[in-house]
Amino acid sequence: MKKKNKDLINRKKFWKIGISDFNTQYFDFNKDGELIVKEGNNQYNVRYLAEKLGTPLEIFFPFILEERVEDLLDLTSALIKKNHYGGKFYYHYPMKVNQNKEVVMSLVGEGANLETGSYNELWLVKRMLEQESFNPKIRVICNGPKTDKYINLIDDLQHRGLKVIPVIEGPNELKVFRYSRYSVGIRLDIPVKVQSRWDKAVDRFGFSAEEILSLGKMKNLKLLHYHIGSQIELLSDILNPIKYALDVFFKLKKINPSLDTLDIGGGMPIPYNRVKGYSVNSLMAQILKLMKTEADKRGMPHPDLRCEWGRYIVAPSQITVYKVIDVKNVPPKAGRAKKWYVIDGSFMNDLLDTWAIHQKWHVIPCTDKPDAKAVKVWLAGSSCDSDDIYTGQGSSIVLPDHEGNGGQGRLYLAFLDSGAYQDPLASHHCLLSSPLKAIAENGQIIVIRRRETPDDVGKLFGW
Repeated sequence: MKKKNKDLINRKKFWKIGISDFNTQYFDFNKDGELIVKEGNNQYNVRYLAEKLGTPLEIFFPFILEERVEDLLDLTSALIKKNHYGGKFYYHYPMKVNQNKEVVMSLVGEGANLETGSYNELWLVKRMLEQESFNPKIRVICNGPKTDKYINLIDDLQHRGLKVIPVIEGPNELKVFRYSRYSVGIRLDIPVKVQSRWDKAVDRFGFSAEEILSLGKMKNLKLLHYHIGSQIELLSDILNPIKYALDVFFKLKKINPSLDTLDIGGGMPIPYNRVKGYSVNSLMAQILKLMKTEADKRGMPHPDLRCEWGRYIVAPSQITVYKVIDVKNVPPKAGRAKKWYVIDGSFMNDLLDTWAIHQKWHVIPCTDKPDAKAVKVWLAGSSCDSDDIYTGQGSSIVLPDHEGNGGQGRLYLAFLDSGAYQDPLASHHCLLSSPLKAIAENGQIIVIRRRETPDDVGKLFGW
């Protein structure tokens, strides 16, 4: 019994599960070495669900999503009280990260506000409002280029009493919103470059500090917004842009007394590769300390703070599961891997960031027994494209040796943190079907999107 417990502990340690810093505190192995997800006293056996529902399979866990936004709001509220901070905090979920209704409504239900980047996303907000799906006091920030339809819908919802703040990002929008009778924001282009996936040499959005300060007084200017990057891995790379933005903020407030809010955009990272970084606790504490210090130094009121951390909140709430359908040897000296594992889905379709931005994923076998040998492998998708692969980004992935068990049984692989961006970016390369999607909540499994048939996919292309 002691050896069995030791084996279980070692497997959990090797796969880095059960660790809150890595967002794997919800995962565990049962006594049979099968991957499970825990929701209080409920638990879900991932291998069993893969065999019952088939693969490829996406499993969404609303409780993880709800817990993460609750924790963020509770943490910030406690820090504001502890530090005697005079401003308020608002979390805005950027809908582009995952527009699925079950995601948006779960977040709204826990107190999240929204951020839209297009007319269509704001149209969804209008639809939810008309269906009385949420409290009409919800706050909505509108980013992205403002088409005529987008502008008209913003105006319509403002007239209905919804708290919608359009963020001015270009000269045309400035003409439209400068004298608005409703609250507006403006976007600052910060010349501070950081280590992140927002690595554009020139930001096409917003205005420089000099341009904004030269505009003079604007009617109902409420918010100064900027976005500095995605997956910002250094704490200093978040704090330095805030300090720059605050300097502009307080200068702008002297011209526009109505200005009271700083929106720092996104950037809070997810530890996809399970390397420990800074915690949200330390980040929020330092952000509020910095904002208070800069405001007090100038004798100004503490600004309200808004953030748009989408990936951080949503990514851990979904996993994507595949079955290994074939095994091939990698030629000697061809690379760091010994074998190809071919899966029954497509990275280019289901996990597009694998190909688009060379995303790293934490891959866990759904069954890991003590006697299973480990082997370095590369993974290949089921499309005919040579780019439809995942190699651990130039190295390899360590997984149980499928053939080491005599080729018997099935090997299922779970990709963690697939809840952000992968659904909106999904495609149908080679006319492959999208994965079946299921919700696991309150001990129940509900299929919310069946696996597409050839007829379903064909209709998307006019067949």
